[in-house]
Amino acid sequence: MPIATPEKYAEMLATAKEKGFAFPAINVSSSQTLNAALAGFAEAGSDGIIQISTGGAEYLSGPTIKDMVAGSVAFAAFAREVARKYPVNIALHTDHCPKDKLDGFVRPLLELSSERVAAGGEPLFQSHMWDGSAVPLDENLAIAEELLAKAAAAKAVLEIEVGVVGGEEDGIVGAIDEKLYSTPEDAIATVEALGLGEDGIYLTALTFGNVHGVYKPGNVKLRPEILQQAQEAVVEKLGLAAGSKPFNLVFHGGSGSTEQEIAAAVSYGVVKMNIDTDTQYAFTRPVAGYMLSKYDGVLKVDGEVGDKKAYDPRAWGKVAEAAMAARVVEATQHLGSAGKTIG
Repeated sequence: MPIATPEKYAEMLATAKEKGFAFPAINVSSSQTLNAALAGFAEAGSDGIIQISTGGAEYLSGPTIKDMVAGSVAFAAFAREVARKYPVNIALHTDHCPKDKLDGFVRPLLELSSERVAAGGEPLFQSHMWDGSAVPLDENLAIAEELLAKAAAAKAVLEIEVGVVGGEEDGIVGAIDEKLYSTPEDAIATVEALGLGEDGIYLTALTFGNVHGVYKPGNVKLRPEILQQAQEAVVEKLGLAAGSKPFNLVFHGGSGSTEQEIAAAVSYGVVKMNIDTDTQYAFTRPVAGYMLSKYDGVLKVDGEVGDKKAYDPRAWGKVAEAAMAARVVEATQHLGSAGKTIG
């Protein structure tokens, strides 16, 4: 199918919330990892989200060029062409963008999308993330308000982060401390600044102990009930219907989470869960096995010529893509999106 239109993406998010499941949002950084994600979503019969970080965007432009906008535009164009062949809806998203990279990443991409929309076309990306976790909440929400207006004009969804995700991703480091836990007051301040969707659709990454990267069980304490408390605080503050879920929530830093923790988060309104570390490992691990098992073929050892069929990048690339696709399928099963494409 074509990359999801703004209307289709809104329907995807609304359906996930209504039916109690979430979409895996798979970080990619190359055509190979993009193809692996697409294959996984198709095999699972799941719609999904594919995203690039600031570092991924730089890499996609060429390691010697490092132009986030050029890499993003090239990625979006390539993704549009190859996604047409898959029977699922795919939305494109840009991941964590801190304050110092807004002018070189999200703002120019929103401007490009606005120009496309004004000319009758579709936005380049269906959503963009502003990561204001490193600035005070008031400043975070002021920038979010500005970006939400730009996103609405570009027919795109804005994702924000309220609280801090620990660990490190693309050079963004969050300490592992009490700031990992968003408060009901944070949730209320968010709604007071951004509304409930009347000024544009947005996704909210409230934090409940999340940490990027790899960690051993017991090192981090996830508290999914914080998400429920945030939803309930806004319901009470605004007099909404009991049990409603005003936020479209995002789960960051989920590597190592238990199925029970994931299910709890989804039940409290999570509609998108970012997956990067696990799929990176799924892609790379079989390559290591391939190289070690075909040592004489991939290297010209002792004056021999090796085996062209073994060191052809397509040979080991297919192994890597298949393994990553399988991990994407697993993610759709954990989040409940498998078999639920909206067509």
